[in-house]
Amino acid sequence: MLRNLRLSWDRNQRKIAPYLFVAPFFVLFAIFLAYPVIYSLVLSFYQARGLGSRTFVGLENYIELFLDRRFHKAIINTTYYAAGSVFLLSPLALLLALALNAKWLKLKGLFRVAFFVPVITSEVVVALMFALVFDQDFGLLNAGLRAIGLSAIPWLRSPAWAMPSIILLGVWIWLGLNALYFLAGLQNIDQEYYEAAAIDGANQFQLFRYITIPLLKPVILFVVIQAIVGSYQLFTQPWVLTGGGPQDATLTITMYLYLQAFRFFNMGYASAIGYALVVIILTLSLIQLVAFGTFRREDA
Repeated sequence: MLRNLRLSWDRNQRKIAPYLFVAPFFVLFAIFLAYPVIYSLVLSFYQARGLGSRTFVGLENYIELFLDRRFHKAIINTTYYAAGSVFLLSPLALLLALALNAKWLKLKGLFRVAFFVPVITSEVVVALMFALVFDQDFGLLNAGLRAIGLSAIPWLRSPAWAMPSIILLGVWIWLGLNALYFLAGLQNIDQEYYEAAAIDGANQFQLFRYITIPLLKPVILFVVIQAIVGSYQLFTQPWVLTGGGPQDATLTITMYLYLQAFRFFNMGYASAIGYALVVIILTLSLIQLVAFGTFRREDA
């Protein structure tokens, strides 16, 4: 028996060996990704409290989502943050990339490293640092406002200012990374396009409008989709700074999912929230792809 196995291995080891090398990846993928994803989908159709018994309820969890006002609030808050990422962070990142790509700028390497440092810094550490910056009584921002004769703003204590504060923090963290994406796109544009357009009399705005933006379209699409996906997964910053408050003003979808799963132990409902989040992200991503003409057939 052993001899037969050994002979079989000797004959087929060249065919089998590659599969053995890649097997660990697929085993880990199945255990830590595929199985949880499938199991959570199944769980979303059950009423499950903690690790106790399961009761099949069909679409009841998803129907409850449509009626859950707190979930609606979480969607509005998360969309608010996503809008800030798309319409504030992305344009600022493009402007920063244009500045970093300018020929007149000195010490480009230093500036690129400086703007990228927040990305590699722990989000918890950054959030704790900005808790001091946003402090109403002793924070740096309010100290600056008082210095120019303005009143202090309750950044993290006011429902009206809490989410804008989180957006400002997000801009500070992710500005460098998004600028890096745009910078890579800018450096791949052939300078001959600009030279030819300049000879034809194009000004700087026309160069930007008719050459830079169209050729950056794939990068812009990537940055926008990445911003939307990342925004709808927002958790750390509002959790550390506000805990979702005040008055649920910074409650996000992922935070509400966490609360349902690990504070209220409503695992079935939390799974339904997770899959609702997947549908939202996929829908918004598809809208972006359609808006950018990704599926449009080019005429031959």
